Amino acid sequence: MDRFSIDVPSGGSTVSFDVIDYAHDDDNRCKFEVFKNNRLVASFEPDSRGLLHVCKNPGGVDDEILEYLAEKIESYNF
Repeated sequence: MDRFSIDVPSGGSTVSFDVIDYAHDDDNRCKFEVFKNNRLVASFEPDSRGLLHVCKNPGGVDDEILEYLAEKIESYNF
């Protein structure tokens, strides 16, 4: 399990999210979980090509922010 932060520009400010990568956890369907202020707000799972798709969005995160997060996570080449 790896943990890292992603800062997302939003409305003239920056919102920080923490991401947990469950690289070796086969029991967890959603490979990446995203937290804001220590609360789970979204999770992603990769498709067969490695592109991320929203698995859960319990925090009601805006689609543009989800897309930004997915692109940033994909850029780390997990």
